[in-house]
Amino acid sequence: MTKMKLMSALTAAVVFLAGCAPPHSRAVHPAEAVGVGVGYVAVSPILILKGLAEGIAATPYFLEADTREMNQVMVRSGARVDLDRTYRYAYGAGLEQSLAERGRGRVFREMRSATQHFQKVLRGYGVRNAREFHLTAVRSADQYGYTLYAVVYRPAGRINVQAATGEAVTLTKRNTGFYRPYELDARGRPLDLVLDWAAVPRTAIGTQKGQALLMTIAANSVLINRRSDEFWDAARRWRAGEFREITAGRRTAMAGRLQ
Repeated sequence: MTKMKLMSALTAAVVFLAGCAPPHSRAVHPAEAVGVGVGYVAVSPILILKGLAEGIAATPYFLEADTREMNQVMVRSGARVDLDRTYRYAYGAGLEQSLAERGRGRVFREMRSATQHFQKVLRGYGVRNAREFHLTAVRSADQYGYTLYAVVYRPAGRINVQAATGEAVTLTKRNTGFYRPYELDARGRPLDLVLDWAAVPRTAIGTQKGQALLMTIAANSVLINRRSDEFWDAARRWRAGEFREITAGRRTAMAGRLQ
């Protein structure tokens, strides 16, 4: 399915769901969110498919939404991804079992583990070259509670890049540094292709639910062949200390698109 066809299908599904949303559902505009922590509000199921189409930056807006309802919306609309399958592929247990465990399931705490889980999810969704997609992070603002995530396509399992000291270093999948995004290799040649990215408070991705949402939306970005070339400018600004500005700007832009 092409990206244009998927967007058309999502739009049609959103219109349909708007007419059948239960009376108790309340669509709260994301711009009402406040705070430095998660700082996002629950969203109406009407917005779920819009968020799915927007990419992983929408993940925090879904944290307070009903997980079962979200899954039903995805399945009913014919989306190529849904939460139940992501849970099964990543953790070996479906959505209902995971909910029964009340969030006591596994969570990843570093990007090597995150990528391993993500690649399992991609294989489950039929991506043959799943090992060439990685979840990466710029972690220079972790101490302040913010992380910059990027979904990248990188066929090489061994890379030669420039370290912060200016020296060329060789990294493999066993090295922590392998799971950072790299625009260029040590010889100045293009390396990573960024499909999707998000600037979020760390608390938004600290639970199994948050991580399952991230992987579900990230898998959708792979399946629809998304591109996010603007990431590299954001990454440079992030490393220069503008992480709060980037997070706020991304949140404002997302709020405008999810209304």
